[in-house]
Amino acid sequence: MNPETSGVEVAGPRESRGDHGEDGERAERGDRAVRHFTIHHDGVTIPVSRGGRGRPLVLCPGLNSTQADLRELTEVLRHGHDVVTFDLRGHGRASAADRYSFEAFLSDLVAVMAELERLDLPSAPVLVGYSLGADLAVHYASEHPGTVAGLVLIDGANPVPEPFITEANAAAFLTMWEELAGQQGSLRGTARQVLLTAQEIFHLNIEIEVVRSGILHRYRQIDRPISMIMSTSMAGDSGEEPTPRLNQNWRAGVERLVREQPHIATFWLDADHRLAFTHAPEIAQIIRKTQPARPTP
Repeated sequence: MNPETSGVEVAGPRESRGDHGEDGERAERGDRAVRHFTIHHDGVTIPVSRGGRGRPLVLCPGLNSTQADLRELTEVLRHGHDVVTFDLRGHGRASAADRYSFEAFLSDLVAVMAELERLDLPSAPVLVGYSLGADLAVHYASEHPGTVAGLVLIDGANPVPEPFITEANAAAFLTMWEELAGQQGSLRGTARQVLLTAQEIFHLNIEIEVVRSGILHRYRQIDRPISMIMSTSMAGDSGEEPTPRLNQNWRAGVERLVREQPHIATFWLDADHRLAFTHAPEIAQIIRKTQPARPTP
């Protein structure tokens, strides 16, 4: 299996793009100042960046991706939104943790949102999540009603009818993540590092599949507009099995969700799971179309 295009949480572009810099305030491109600060909670430090103008928007990365990886999407969105990005524990400039679980990552998002509430934003933010970040966004919105203006879910939070990881392919997936961990070794000490081991990533993916098996209940608890931006070839475009089956499973999950929640707006991009890195302008355009930069009076 190809670690860049398989149907589970292996996101993160492979080319080096450089680091964001240290905490503090700096200016980027004209008057779009970007401020950096750190949140301390649950024994970890979470680096946060904020910049741009317009409706507040929080961008949550996924497993194996960092705010540095999402830099192109972030910069495009800042033209019309006040964008907040951050790193999950064990990713990027965030500190390592003694535990990595769905609930632990969710607590990172909760801590960021609580800090933003203390900053007294002019309006509730749009919450955008990529991959695992989409699942975190759905759980957050379901548990904190009224705190977000809407959700944009990028290739995640999908109630797929069949699990991706089975007894038959578990060894292949573990090998894939071991290869990914080896590739990430060169990123240690940079804003794109991932400190999780292959075993930790493997067990997290199994946990994420369990979470997604019950996520329809979460959607029923959300009364805000929801848009989904999904890849047509989540697992890649190979015609050899299991790729076609994994891609069909991904589409079937979205179709299942929309049948139950027909108000959810769905957009498909001709891409694989790396769409947040490869199709940033298209994603930003969809977000601008579905989530106006300025709140409606």
